[in-house]
Amino acid sequence: MKQIHVVAAVIYRTNSNGKKEVFATARGYGDYKGWWEFPCGKIEHDESGLEIETEEEALIREIYEELDSTIKIQEKIQTVEWDYPQFHLIMECFACTLVKGKLTLLEAEDAKWLNADTLHNVKWLPADELILDKVKNNL
Repeated sequence: MKQIHVVAAVIYRTNSNGKKEVFATARGYGDYKGWWEFPCGKIEHDESGLEIETEEEALIREIYEELDSTIKIQEKIQTVEWDYPQFHLIMECFACTLVKGKLTLLEAEDAKWLNADTLHNVKWLPADELILDKVKNNL
């Protein structure tokens, strides 16, 4: 089975009411169009298949490319593995904060800031569901 290695940004903020929130996006393409996820992307490889950037470099690049924003990575939350029908996913999840930009949607079809009470109000991709307990503990 094909294996895909991605990095995901769990971007936290504290809103004007002092409540902690996390940023989620709805996929704008593919079999899971409209399902929710933490913004993520693939680590780049060279022609021989070797990764040519670190997980952190890939995540910073992906968030800039997909959301026109700069993040600061705080810490790795968890590595998630999930078998989708077409591939095996390895997803490195990092807690992040926004440094610059307005999280402009360049690929996703929708986005929301979710808090502990609303975290389960969207239809999450199966792999992303696996980290929701850890995410909720940080809200």
